[in-house]
Amino acid sequence: MDFVAILQDYGFPMVAAIAMAYFIYFIYTFITTEIKVKLGEANTVLIALIDRIRMLDNDIIRLKSKVKTTIELKENLEKKKSHRK
Repeated sequence: MDFVAILQDYGFPMVAAIAMAYFIYFIYTFITTEIKVKLGEANTVLIALIDRIRMLDNDIIRLKSKVKTTIELKENLEKKKSHRK
């Protein structure tokens, strides 16, 4: 049976509905087999990147506190030197 015979037997609305159903099925299978796998991989990478950002944030906080402490120590030493003179 060719397309024209099917169209004459069942009519355009029925053929269009079947074509749309096949398209929906095709899109659904594509999403479940291809896209969900890629989303899972991207989610894993995203979690790893968030962990790295948190580690870097903690490192920055530690470095800021160390710099603040060294500046305070330097100021205290300068005050002690100025009192000795």
